[in-house]
Amino acid sequence: MSADRIGSRDVVELILADHRRFEDLFRELRSSEGDRRQALADLSALLVAHAEAEEAEVYPVLRRKAQVDDEEVEHGAEEHAEGHRALLALWEAGEPGTEDWDGKLEELSESITHHLDEEERTILNDARDTVGDAQREELGDAFSRARQVKLDADCGRPEYVRSLVASDNH
Repeated sequence: MSADRIGSRDVVELILADHRRFEDLFRELRSSEGDRRQALADLSALLVAHAEAEEAEVYPVLRRKAQVDDEEVEHGAEEHAEGHRALLALWEAGEPGTEDWDGKLEELSESITHHLDEEERTILNDARDTVGDAQREELGDAFSRARQVKLDADCGRPEYVRSLVASDNH
């Protein structure tokens, strides 16, 4: 979701808007009425673009802020890698609605929900408290640009997710 769609350039608000979109997409993935393959493609692209933009543009700046816990930032990056592994497992699980697919969907959902909860309680609250409005807007602009570059590069394809998992395992 771009800054103009949510009416804010604040990086915290932009990240939270993505988090709510993840939750919507998980609901779509659980519903037998929708296009689950399209919902998976949408979720995959947004998850990957979001994580890579956070790690490239947001986490390095927050890490330099003394009041933002470096361990929490590092843990957030580790949880992105865990999410990539669970996402790849879902891509590889076969047809939507099968027992294996449903199981992999729940593993991905649990991994992402855990990460969102922790990130919102720690990193994002710390950023609200320690990063000024102007810098949060600068970070929001950088996050939005990096995220869009990844989305334009079709970062959600299974092959790209597989390459991320392979690089995370090295």
